[in-house]
Amino acid sequence: MSFSALVASCGNDMPVVELPEIDTTNPLLAEWDTPYATPPFDKIKITDYEPAIETAIAVSRAEVDAIINNPAKPSFANTIEALERQGELLGRILGVFFNLREADTSDEMDAIALRIQPKLTELSNDVSLNPQLFERVKAVYEGSQLFLSKDEKKLLEDTYKSFSRSGAALNDEDKALYRQYTAELSEATLLFAQNSLSATNAFSINITNEKQVAELPSFVKEGLAAEAKARGEQGWTVTLQAPSYVPFVTYSSQRDLKEKLYRAYNTRAYGGEFDNVELVKRIATLRMNIAKLLGYNTYADYVLEEAMAQSSATVTSFLAELRDKTIEYGHKDYAMINEYAKTIGHQGDVMPWDWAYYSEKYKNEKYAINDEQVKPYLKLDNVINGVFMVAEKLYGLQFVANNEISVYHPDVTAYEVKDADGEFLSVLYLDFFPRASKRSGAWMTEFRGAKIVNGVETRPLVSLVMNFTKPTETTPSLLTFDELSTFLHEFGHALHGMLAQGKYESLNGTNVYRDFVELPSQIMENWATEKEYLDMWAVHYQTGEAIPAELVEKIVAAKNYLAAYSNLRQLSFGMSDMAWHTLTEPFEGDVEAFEREAMSSVQITPVVEGTALSTSFNHIFAGGYAAGYYGYKWAEVLAADAFSLFAEKGIFDAATASSFRHLLEQGGKRHPMDIYVEFRGHEPQVDALIKSMNLQ
Repeated sequence: MSFSALVASCGNDMPVVELPEIDTTNPLLAEWDTPYATPPFDKIKITDYEPAIETAIAVSRAEVDAIINNPAKPSFANTIEALERQGELLGRILGVFFNLREADTSDEMDAIALRIQPKLTELSNDVSLNPQLFERVKAVYEGSQLFLSKDEKKLLEDTYKSFSRSGAALNDEDKALYRQYTAELSEATLLFAQNSLSATNAFSINITNEKQVAELPSFVKEGLAAEAKARGEQGWTVTLQAPSYVPFVTYSSQRDLKEKLYRAYNTRAYGGEFDNVELVKRIATLRMNIAKLLGYNTYADYVLEEAMAQSSATVTSFLAELRDKTIEYGHKDYAMINEYAKTIGHQGDVMPWDWAYYSEKYKNEKYAINDEQVKPYLKLDNVINGVFMVAEKLYGLQFVANNEISVYHPDVTAYEVKDADGEFLSVLYLDFFPRASKRSGAWMTEFRGAKIVNGVETRPLVSLVMNFTKPTETTPSLLTFDELSTFLHEFGHALHGMLAQGKYESLNGTNVYRDFVELPSQIMENWATEKEYLDMWAVHYQTGEAIPAELVEKIVAAKNYLAAYSNLRQLSFGMSDMAWHTLTEPFEGDVEAFEREAMSSVQITPVVEGTALSTSFNHIFAGGYAAGYYGYKWAEVLAADAFSLFAEKGIFDAATASSFRHLLEQGGKRHPMDIYVEFRGHEPQVDALIKSMNLQ
């Protein structure tokens, strides 16, 4: 659809939108004559972004003005649907800009983001706080809904709520405050993310003494050597990126180096050049102020109103129940590793920087398994095929690499995704390796969602971005078991996006309640420990030998190793999140002390003074998980209960897969509990997760 086709998409009672002049020589503003209208990354320059965004903001304002000034009586088509359709051009450009700013940023992009963010916040506020526009929305909402479909009713309800939860009903004085708070918040979260990435990239340890790396597995040494070479350094370089940091602390006995790494990792943006301490306080206080302005006691109350959990009391109770049912086992996990370490010569208690090393050694002794044994069977190319195989066997999906689709970095590969009948479903971009321009972690995102306009369907453009072990000059990329699990996790999110079906983009795919969105991803991790699945594709990268049955059995046996400890660690993050977002007064205290108190009831390892998680906790201070981090555990309960049906019927059972695909296709068009119960036959219970961890 052309960007001026708002009339056709919104009905005959919609006036023509008077659009500003559009410079179609800018590739971001031109029609994309590319395969599946994918972004022409090869044509986009840094200098194209800002003028394109400025133009797109003007286009959005013109589209919204046309809705506001429409002399026709407010209707679903000319108001609600028109609002859903407006902003297509801006959304398309921002989909490219902000996704690349996460995956392949630069100082120039960061500077642009700082300049445009206030303008985007102003636009959002000008829409949500416009009294005439809200009156039109309200008129439709309070009018007859007799002839609306279920999807249309849901869009109407969501639109009305969006306005009311964004300050539309406030008086003029409070609207001004809302504008001020949201503008400050958008800038603060942006700066927080920039500082966190800069702090991560700023620290490394270069090792030139070969004795200090002699004990490391070859894959770790090769990775560290490659990092040193890339930096123009001698020897071996360890960074705070997960594929470097985690293997080093897992396999190295060099306690002094590991302590330095641990302290550096856990003091990222905690003081120093990229300090986030004041931003943590500012963000928490601004969110509290916004919530109070809108009539909520805390920011968590505001967020959780639109969640399966519905209230902070429910979340607090949920986290406490999981804590109480696992805390005894968590202490036993620590005691077990602590005692084991002493039997092999460790002096004193195991500290956090010792944990990975001794827990890995114990696992290797008890289960006779470690990453070095498994990695040869997890060559990245084979893992990709194995991950695609799940989707093929469950849903009949086909994946074909298409080199004609432009990508944003040489590391990225684009795939056409088709259904069993050959119908095009999506483009999937895969981006695997760390680089200084990419933030840490792993995530799924979209350049475009699914929708239907005037009977024409637009299919999604989905991207998976990860930070996996790089290939070296002599060895291909070989993944750890945790990286395989991460890939399957993010691929579950991708399936949620790629299988989306429906008319309205805002109701499709991953546009669901935050505490439901992790179900499709977490359930996929279960296949990583299924022998039937691993036997199908996991072969040694050198010999072609299938993964030995004995090794698969060890992987399965080790599945719940330290499960209680890991559970409590996740609970600590959720408790910290809830503490920050249940504040009722502006926070001016000590960030480290506040965080420590919030996490104290699940603290297992010795406390390390002078460290803090909050200053680099991107999920809650710069991402979309504020007052929502508990959702990972909430979704684990859903996933454990849901996968038990696959376990009962067969991990590739066609009927179960068809039913779960239906769950994925529905997106946010219905309440997630209703969708879940329809699939499983009952509401989920915490005991399903406890049982899956073998703690009963």
